[in-house]
Amino acid sequence: MIKNFSDFCTELLKCGFSMGGGSSKGIFALIPYSWDQQDGIDSPVKWHTGDPETDPWEWRIRVLDERSDIAYSKLFFNSSGYITREWYPYFYAVRRGGKTLDGEYADGNISVFEKRIYSVIRDAGYAPVHEIKRLGGFSKEDKSRFDRALTSLQMKMYVTMCGKAQKLNRFGEVYGWSSTAFCTVESFWGNELAAEASGISSEAAEEIIRKQILLLNPAAEEKNIRRFIRG
Repeated sequence: MIKNFSDFCTELLKCGFSMGGGSSKGIFALIPYSWDQQDGIDSPVKWHTGDPETDPWEWRIRVLDERSDIAYSKLFFNSSGYITREWYPYFYAVRRGGKTLDGEYADGNISVFEKRIYSVIRDAGYAPVHEIKRLGGFSKEDKSRFDRALTSLQMKMYVTMCGKAQKLNRFGEVYGWSSTAFCTVESFWGNELAAEASGISSEAAEEIIRKQILLLNPAAEEKNIRRFIRG
C-alpha cells in the first residue's frame, strides 16, 4: 500500500507513468480517487486534505519542487499526468520526433496563440501563467483560446509545468493565489533528453510504451492506448 509521498514516488518510478488526477481514463492511475476505499482498507492517502505527505493533490507540485526525475503536466487526454525521466524520451520520440515548433508553425500545425505562449516561456526561461499573459499581451477575452493553446503545448511536449510562483503587486507584495509556472521541456530535462529520443523511432517507442501500459492494465483498449501515447 502507498502510505505517503515517498511511497508514491517509489512506485511511480517502477511504473514509469500515470494519470495524475485520480481517474485512470481507461489506462492507469497509480492513485485512483477511490484509493482509500478499496477492499475496505482505510488508507492514510486521501485526496484534498492539504496534508503534503498523504494528499495526492499536493504531490503534483512536490515532485516538481523536490525531484529531478519526474515530470508532471497536462500530458494525457488533455489532463494531468506523470512521466518519469526513464520513460519521457519514448513519449518525446512519439510526439516530437525531429519536429521543431517553428517548423510546425510554418506547416500550420501550431496556432498563433501557441507560438506566442511558447516564445514568452522560451525567452523568459521560467514563467508563471500570469506573467505569460502579461508578457504575451493576452487579454481577458483571450482566456479560452489561451487555456487551449497552453494545454496543447504541454500535450505536444514543447512546454511543461515546473512549479508555482506568487503574484506580486507594484510594491513587490505577495497577493492572491499562486500561479503555475512553465518552462520548455528542454529546459526542464536538459538537451540530452532530445538527443536520447532522437535515437528512438516513433514506431519503436510507441510499441515499448504499449507493452508497459498492458502490463499496468491488461484490460486497456487499443483506441485509448493510442490516444494516451500519441497525445
